[in-house]
Amino acid sequence: MKITDTSDLWWKTAVIYCLDVETFLDSNGDGVGDLQGLSQRIDYLAQLGVTCLWLMPFYPTPDRDDGYDVSDFYGIDPRLGNHGDLVEVIRTARDRGMRVIVDLVINHTSDRHPWFVSALRSVDSPYRDYYVWRSDAPPKGQKNAVFPGQANGIWGKDEKSGQWYQHSFYEHQPDLNLANPRVRDEIAKIIGFWLQLGISGFRVDAVPFLLEIPEGVDIPEPHDMLRDIRRFLQRRSSEAILLGEVNLPYETQVDYFGGENGDELTMQFDFVGMQALYLSFARQDPAPLIAALRDRPVLGPEVQWANFLRNHDELTLDKLSDAERQEVFEAFAPDERQRVFGRGITRRLPPMLGGDPRRIRMAYSLLFTLPGTPVLFYGEEIGMGENVEISGREAVRTPMQWSAERNGGFSDAAPRRLTAKPPSDGYAPEHVNVAAQLVDPDSLLYFVRALTSRYRISPELGWGTFEVVDQSADSLLVHSLTADVGRVIALHNFAEVPVTTTFRVADEPDGTTLLDLLEPSHIPLGPDGAVELEVAAYGYRWLRVSRPGDGRVV
Repeated sequence: MKITDTSDLWWKTAVIYCLDVETFLDSNGDGVGDLQGLSQRIDYLAQLGVTCLWLMPFYPTPDRDDGYDVSDFYGIDPRLGNHGDLVEVIRTARDRGMRVIVDLVINHTSDRHPWFVSALRSVDSPYRDYYVWRSDAPPKGQKNAVFPGQANGIWGKDEKSGQWYQHSFYEHQPDLNLANPRVRDEIAKIIGFWLQLGISGFRVDAVPFLLEIPEGVDIPEPHDMLRDIRRFLQRRSSEAILLGEVNLPYETQVDYFGGENGDELTMQFDFVGMQALYLSFARQDPAPLIAALRDRPVLGPEVQWANFLRNHDELTLDKLSDAERQEVFEAFAPDERQRVFGRGITRRLPPMLGGDPRRIRMAYSLLFTLPGTPVLFYGEEIGMGENVEISGREAVRTPMQWSAERNGGFSDAAPRRLTAKPPSDGYAPEHVNVAAQLVDPDSLLYFVRALTSRYRISPELGWGTFEVVDQSADSLLVHSLTADVGRVIALHNFAEVPVTTTFRVADEPDGTTLLDLLEPSHIPLGPDGAVELEVAAYGYRWLRVSRPGDGRVV
């Protein structure tokens, strides 16, 4: 690779920041965040080091599933603004060096979408086949795997016709029939519309459900549909990406990248690695994470893993064994009310780690040095917590905490009118907010800004070949990422006590040193490249291999 390659494949060295417009900043005092409010905070995000905004659904919606029940794929929820406001966000973000991607929710619609409303009117409606139907009653006792306990099975009855429609999610979210060519044409038009407005790609919701073909439909290769979407996307915009939500085992995820051809999803979230990471946190032992990283399939140069610590949903642990999941529950969600669906945790990272700043900073240092692209969920940079008074996944979707003022500076509205209530405990806005951390060089916000700046000048972190470095301390993960532009070695201590380690940096020329990217120090290599270092309790080091004459300033 060359440095100039990083501008072509921009997603491999991006810093992605996920936010919900509804909970970010209210500009007009109605208690709901909006696009004009987001525009006012673009400079804050640029200062943070964000290079890609991921906007959660902003489409018109009955809002029974936090906007994922879409009633118009071409519209904007009037509470949030209009198309002109969105274009202003995109233009301003682009001027500050940020691209914008948006959620593409094409597995289902709201039951209030005009397509489904028409489909219910008559079995002869042209939109009837936009959805998946059956005439016979579904088997009894079916469960909903996505929302166990909150949704009844996966079939809802249309009383007028006596037929049943499929809903993989909630009953009010009928599944689209992607086997229907007209539905696929509609999806292409939706993608083309948002690309025309300047969007740089899509986070594709619930991708595996898209390729579930209805019984009796003859489609030889379901993945052809995903390839068609990727081809259309790149015809319209060569830089645009598809970031897929695919919570499946690694060997299956390779298929969603398009195998060796890499012609389906551009990026996928690493759910397996994330869950192994929390097991490592619980055990204070990097072994589960190391095993997961070693199991990761090697990818082609134009596709990428997306790493994350938290997102807008529950922290799912479904890929762990029952015993492993229980370990993580006991460590980070000891109260049953902090768990959901029997598989997930409804907490943000700082409360799970007991508010220990050492562990929190180590976790984010690790996020930015794992092979792949880091994804932040809004408020992570200041250490926001969940609202324990809100049940389920909504607990982590509270308003952004801008200041210690009323409503955390999110809105001038009366508290009862807010789209969600901020926490009222030790993570309340008076204790955790942007304004206070902006003037505190020792704050988490300053620390995350330092990580993003070092990450952005170290493209080997996004491009490099991953290798676990053999060393002498069991509680340490020492790994390197090596690319044509250089090599970085990262050390992370999962234990609550300091450790000393020794390892070798072999096959380097005389005069090579290790340059610490997080503090001003050079570490000389001993005989045969030997290195001995002490790493603090929950400590971390970023060490660039600095060869004589390599010409890099830092």
